[in-house]
Amino acid sequence: MPAPLEEAWAPAPRDVAATFAFALSRRPVDDARPVLVAATAAWLNEHGRPYGPGLGDVRLLLTRVRREVDALWAMEQALRSGAVALTVGAIHGAALPQTRRLEFAARQGGATALLLPRDLDGLSAAARRWRITAESGAADPDDPRAPGATRLCAELVRARNGRPGRWTLEQDDETHRLRLADRLADRGQAPIAGTGAPSGLAA
Repeated sequence: MPAPLEEAWAPAPRDVAATFAFALSRRPVDDARPVLVAATAAWLNEHGRPYGPGLGDVRLLLTRVRREVDALWAMEQALRSGAVALTVGAIHGAALPQTRRLEFAARQGGATALLLPRDLDGLSAAARRWRITAESGAADPDDPRAPGATRLCAELVRARNGRPGRWTLEQDDETHRLRLADRLADRGQAPIAGTGAPSGLAA
């Protein structure tokens, strides 16, 4: 299971889409509650909005705010209500007390909060901190000229109860979830943090 509060960092603009895909993977597969995304208008103008038809069965609540403090408030209220499975906030520089409030609200609502900061500096109550980078897509097994599965690298750089590690994940077009890339799963790569399973969700 994902931790109540995690952070995922995109080192470059080209990694933002991969980071958002990773963020959505933190929603448990059996949790039908919607996902709240809170971001400032400036962030959405810079990085774009999620494409709904590409999200599978995810019900997305997009909250556009003027200030990051408003995004924090929206995340906390949604988490405490128990109405969402996951909140994703494009928030940088949240203070330690603010992240502790998010963690407590996530535990109270039985949900997960994930922050998308501009770096991983500073103190945070996040149990896991991830560095997400986009990778070249897999080759299509039926047509080498066609694009294959989208891939990303998830590097766990800090874990409160676990060891850091790196995993190559790819998008499953049928389930709209992330799974370990086959070439790694075949070699018995260590399970993704928090799963105990060698393949499947990055959850």
